[in-house]
Formats: sequence, C-alpha cells, structure tokens
Amino acid sequence: MSKRLVAANAWISSDSRYAAEALSYAGFDSVTVDLQHGMFGIDTAVSLLQAISAGPAVPMVRCSRLDGAEIGKLLDAGAYGIICPSIDDAEQCRDFVGACRYPPVGTRSFGPSRGLLYGGPDYVDHANDSVLTWAMIESRSALDNLDEIAAVEGLDGIYIGPNDLAMSLGERPGGAMPESVREAIRRAVQVARARGIFVGAFCGGEDAAADMVDCGMDLVTPGNDISFLRDAANRRLSVIRRLTTLVSDASGY
Repeated sequence: MSKRLVAANAWISSDSRYAAEALSYAGFDSVTVDLQHGMFGIDTAVSLLQAISAGPAVPMVRCSRLDGAEIGKLLDAGAYGIICPSIDDAEQCRDFVGACRYPPVGTRSFGPSRGLLYGGPDYVDHANDSVLTWAMIESRSALDNLDEIAAVEGLDGIYIGPNDLAMSLGERPGGAMPESVREAIRRAVQVARARGIFVGAFCGGEDAAADMVDCGMDLVTPGNDISFLRDAANRRLSVIRRLTTLVSDASGY
C-alpha cells in the first residue's frame, strides 16, 4: 500500500537565528516564522527567514494579522508561504490572497528585495504561482463560512489553529482534543478535498501530529522550537534523575 505524502513543518517562536537554521537542516519540509505570537518583531523575522533559507527547508511566515503592507514586506524578505491568522469569511480571504499576488490577479506592490536574491532574477515571473497562501481557520465564524473561504480563487490551503478554535467552540485549549474540535477538523479536511486545496494544522506534539495525519492533513506542525527544546531537556533530565536516584538508593544515602 502506497503512503500519502505529508509535509512536516517546523515552527519558530524564539528569536534564535541559529535554531531557525538548525531546523531548516533537520529534515523538515518547511520552517515557519511565527510573527503573531513569536517573541520578536518584523526586523528579526527577516533575519530568521535568511537563516532558514540557508538550509533546504521552504521559508514560511505566520503574519501577525491581515495586513497587506506587512504581508508584502514578508514576501519581499523571502517568505515562500504565508499563514494568515483569523480569516473568518470569504472577503477577508480574498483580501489576504490578493495581498500575496502581483497584479493583475492581486494587489502586491513590486519591490521583492530579498526575493530577487533568493528566488532569482525571474522571481516576479513565477512568484504568483510559487508563493503558498494558507488561511487560518480558528473560530466558529470561520467554520460557518468554511465553504466560501475554501472557494476563494488562488487560496492554496486552510490551516487549522486548534487551540483558538477550541476556545471559540467553548472548549478548553491544550490537552486532549475535544470531540467538537475533532469534528470541525474532519469537516475542514472534507471541504479542502472537495475544493482541491491543502489542509494543515498546528499540533501539540508528535502524537497529535500523527493523529492529524490520520485525519487527512497535508501538512502538520508538531510543535515549535521552544517545545522541542523543552521536550528534549525533559527526556534527558529524566534519565539523569532516574540514574542518580538509583545510585543514591544503592549507596544507602
């Protein structure tokens, strides 16, 4: 039986260029700079994109909000994918997609800057076809308007924000996924499949990511750089603490 291809996406929430570069070389298909909740501003986001593009992963950004000027600057800085938070209806989605495309299909201003360095002198000729647009679905309103959002011409994918979606549905974020959120995700996958677009999700760890792969995701984000660091630290510390406890017990102290 053939395996379905699923992209693995890393997530940068710290301002560490070294971590961004390391994750780009770690084997992830893409690395996303989180400008919405990351602990940095747009100037640092540009340098993080530089670090990611030093490796083989596709550089992407979650912009802080639906802002055409900010989105244009991030694309000029070399982002090849934009995840836009809080897309609640088709009109917002059209504005988002338009901000990512050059005329005549969009409203993006010409001035690619790093795009010309990273994408080559013909960048403008292929940018409309190579930049990925992901609309975040993370509210009850977005679910109500999901069919219309997914039908927006030029949208490449929908990206599930499970924690904000849980809160919007009256559930507690984090921890085990409530059935209402799981059902919303199943519907999102069905809608995306029907429209021929991608569907991705942020996941709390590898188990949640595996669960989302089973749900039909095309892209999964198994946590961010800080959670990777914390999990690795906890695993190594637990080994040390267990061994030191055993040694202490054996010595009688």
